[in-house]
Parts: sequence; structure tokens; C-alpha cells
Amino acid sequence: MITIKSNIGKPKYKQIVNSIEDAIAEGRLKKGDQIPSINTIKDEHALSRDTVLMAFNELKNRGIIQSVVGKGYFVSSEDIQVEQKIFLLFDELNAFKEDLYNSLLDHLGDTIHVDIFFHHFNMDIFSKLIHDNIGAYNYYVIMPANLSGTNAVIKNLPLDRVYILDQIHDDLSEYAAIYQNFEEAIFDNLTKVKHLIDKYEKLVLIFPEDKQPTGMLKGFQRYCNTHQLPHDVLNTAKNIAPQEGEVYIVPDDKNLLYVIKSLNSKNLSLGKDVGVISYNDSLLKEIVQGGITTISTDFNFMGKRLAQMILEKEHVRIENPNKIMVRNSL
Repeated sequence: MITIKSNIGKPKYKQIVNSIEDAIAEGRLKKGDQIPSINTIKDEHALSRDTVLMAFNELKNRGIIQSVVGKGYFVSSEDIQVEQKIFLLFDELNAFKEDLYNSLLDHLGDTIHVDIFFHHFNMDIFSKLIHDNIGAYNYYVIMPANLSGTNAVIKNLPLDRVYILDQIHDDLSEYAAIYQNFEEAIFDNLTKVKHLIDKYEKLVLIFPEDKQPTGMLKGFQRYCNTHQLPHDVLNTAKNIAPQEGEVYIVPDDKNLLYVIKSLNSKNLSLGKDVGVISYNDSLLKEIVQGGITTISTDFNFMGKRLAQMILEKEHVRIENPNKIMVRNSL
């Protein structure tokens, strides 16, 4: 019932507290059940009596346990709300991540607290945030983005308490995850609209490699090579000069605005002279320029399914669904 680990950055008395909390939350301890004695815990885990007593005092002060003279310590209430904490590490905040975050909160319930952090695609920040919070949370939800070598940092966390989100790397295969398959998503969805793409002469992927998943680039190149289509890959759409007969695939909204601005400045007609496919659907993309075609995953579902995985302690890997929504821009 009591789990104590060394070198995880969490005081041992707090690990005793969390072990009792987890047992109550999981139904292994109920009202009236006796918990191991101070001496039992002390001897089994080679702890000082003061360490165990500190944990018991905290649990008593919070009303989780009570002592019965001559008998020991017992769970005082089966209905007690044991707050759990989740460490949520995003790459950056945008409208789609906000949908995911709100969906996660909506489906976790009121007894689970979520602290959100951002690494901004910076490995030093990523590493520091995780190292500074080892042992401070019940669960860790981590969005590694396209950072390399993240497993060297993440492996310092308990395997069964980590959930990988959105992008999954080969060296993170042992962790539970809900993710996007970027390579298959772009290849499959472009294939679905091949009859529309065929009226154009060239495909251009705007691919800021410091932020976008490599799977997206692989899927794009695979599609173009499979169908022997002229194509190009650009790091940014800023200062581009679009030509009639091109289709632009634009993962982020900033570059989407650059493309639209360039089309307007050259009096090129969207969906006739030049095609555009964006990523991540929104109400704005339904309306602007008569509608922007999007490839999008369901971030609300991602948040809901992630909450379910945490609540039910599922150690699974789930590919989040995606689809293409065809609008005027193609």
C-alpha cells in the first residue's frame, strides 16, 4: 500500500501521504479500514519514526484518518475528496490547444487540479520544467512537440504516471499516449481530394521546421512522389510570390495570413487561380475568404479521451481521428 522511492525529488513523508490518498481514491481503502502502523511503515521502508509521524499528522489534520487509542489508525471518511494534481506541459498556447485544455478540464471533474506550463519549443525550458516538478504531481501530461531527446528527461518520471500528447517519438513508445499521425493524416486527406488537387500544377508546403512535426513533411513528400507532382517546401510564406496553378498547404495561421495577403496583392483568386489547405479547423476558417479548406484533428475529443485515460488509469496508445473539410479555397 505504501510506496517509497528515493531520488525523485519528493519528500518521503509526502510519498506516504500520496500512497494513502491513492489507495482511498482507487477504492483499496474504505471508511473504517485500518492502515499500516507507524512502526510497520518505519521498519518496512527504513524510515525514521518522525518521517512517518509527519505524514500521519498531515492526514489527521485533513480529516483523512483518525487514531483509535490502543488500536491504531483508521480511514475516517470514505467520502473524502482527495485532490490530485496534473502537470500539463504544452509547446505553446493557441486556439486549438485551448480547446484541448478546456475539454480536459471539463471531463476530469472538480477534484483534480491541472497546472499548465509551456516550453515554447525550447529544450532547456522543457528539461527544467520537468526536473523542477519531479514528484510534485500525480500525473504528467507532456507534449514533446518536435524536440529531440525528450526521453532522456521524461524517463525521470514514473512510467505509469506519464501521458504523451499530440506528437509521439520512437523513443517514447513505452508511454501511454493520445497522438496525431501526421504522416498518414496529410497523405490520406490529400488523397481524398486528389480530384480537386489535379486541377493545379504544383504543391507547396509551408513548413517551419523548428515547430512542425516531421511526419507532416514525410507525408507531403510521399503524396507528391506517389503522384509525380511538382512540389516545393518553404520555411515561411512571408514575402512569397504565389503563381497561378499552385496549391499551398499551410500548417499555422500566421503563414496562412501571409499567403492570403500575397494572393490579394497579386489579384489571384483563391480556389480558382491558387488553392490553399490549412491545418486545424476554426469558425474563422469557415468564414474568411469564403471558407478555407482544413485538415484537422478533433482537439475536443483528444481532451475528453485523455481525461478518460487518466481517470481510468489506462496505459494505452490512441491515434486521434482527423478529417479534411473542403471549402472554397480548394
